[in-house]
Amino acid sequence: MLNRIDWTGTQPPKATEKGIWGWMFFDWAAQPFFTVVTTFIFGPYFVSRLTDDPVSAQTTWSNMATISSVIIALLSPVLGSIADQSGARKPWIGFFAVIKIASLFCLWFAAPGSPVLYPVIFMILASISAEFSIVFNDSMMPRLVGKHEVGRLSNTAWGLGYLGGIIVLIAVVTLLAASPESGKTVLGLDPLFGLDPETGQDARITGPISAAWYLIFILPMFFFTPDVGKGLPFGTAVRSGLRELKNTLGELRERRGILTFLIARMIYQDGVNGLLILGGIFAAGMFGWATIEIGIYGIILNVVAIFGCLIAGRVDKSVGSKVTVVISLTMLLLATIGIISTGPGYTLFGLMPLPVADSGGLFGTAAEKAYILYGLLIGLAFGPVQASSRSYLARSVNIEEAGRYFGIYALSGRATSFMATLLFSLVTYMSGSPRLGMATLILFLAGGLVLLIRTPYPADRA
Repeated sequence: MLNRIDWTGTQPPKATEKGIWGWMFFDWAAQPFFTVVTTFIFGPYFVSRLTDDPVSAQTTWSNMATISSVIIALLSPVLGSIADQSGARKPWIGFFAVIKIASLFCLWFAAPGSPVLYPVIFMILASISAEFSIVFNDSMMPRLVGKHEVGRLSNTAWGLGYLGGIIVLIAVVTLLAASPESGKTVLGLDPLFGLDPETGQDARITGPISAAWYLIFILPMFFFTPDVGKGLPFGTAVRSGLRELKNTLGELRERRGILTFLIARMIYQDGVNGLLILGGIFAAGMFGWATIEIGIYGIILNVVAIFGCLIAGRVDKSVGSKVTVVISLTMLLLATIGIISTGPGYTLFGLMPLPVADSGGLFGTAAEKAYILYGLLIGLAFGPVQASSRSYLARSVNIEEAGRYFGIYALSGRATSFMATLLFSLVTYMSGSPRLGMATLILFLAGGLVLLIRTPYPADRA
């Protein structure tokens, strides 16, 4: 059980156990959007089935992520600073929840052959609303537990999020997603609600499902988690927040450790974001995986991710957030190299030939099995690298400045994240090879790791 200990160790915090669990349930509510919409179901459907040109569709999906990242990068620090001055975070989360939920419901209309512009617009709106909400939710974390517990809290919440994501993913794969050939789900059942896989309804339904899940499960946070009292009026808060943001950006020149951490995180998070956004569609393009294969692959990764976060929570508490992130980044590097080195009949760039025969059933070739093995490393690492980065910053700033620093933290995760997806798009377009596009992610993961190793821990330490 997480101990509710104040930062100073002298005053008990305001959060009850219900408040802490309410805050963690935000991750449970938010994760299905990233799991079934962005990564494993709707994203691959967009690439492989919405149009007749998978390579062009991959580029379009990458461009959608790029546009979202630029908007998030520009506005997150501003909103975080304004939140510090206006006080309460929940009204902001509620405002963006309305936009996110409405946009996700609209994905239902993205039928094969329909214009791609509309689902792209709805994905941009849903993505930026989701990320802005995360800024405000993350900035609430330092008030809930003591610094020595914040890494465990962050990883536990992240693991809870993956559990929510996998429950929705399993439901989609077993009850909704049917094979276009047989019309049956992986359990041999007719899809619920009479969904037609030929028209992509099994993938399109993930938007409304994620919206409804989010609506229901953010309620505990609103009901039980304590929020900051009302601060300045909105107009005054905007002006004051912009001034504070300017001061904070100037202050970073004196707080070199935090600045170094944010730059390192900016670089490696580009690689992490690219891996999460593009990994599913890369597999769909290389192996021709349909919704069922992609969904089961996602289930495997998310099951492993839950255990990864639980283990990382203990590692973070024992040896600190920095060591946890370094270990996770190393695992992601190895996994990315493995993925791009694998193709039909080989892995490790041909150094290890593999049988090309298909044994039938799911993941019937040896190359597909190798891809899944590398995916297990991703599953173990991509949760802890993000959860412990969050706790790294929480241990390095004061409560009063949490909003603006988590806004800048979101900026560091998005400011150049368009570079990873943009570089993927450019290399894929020029070479015609998504494999070479995926290889560019190594530059971001390795560069961020090298810089992080030189960063003090906590980051505000001289």
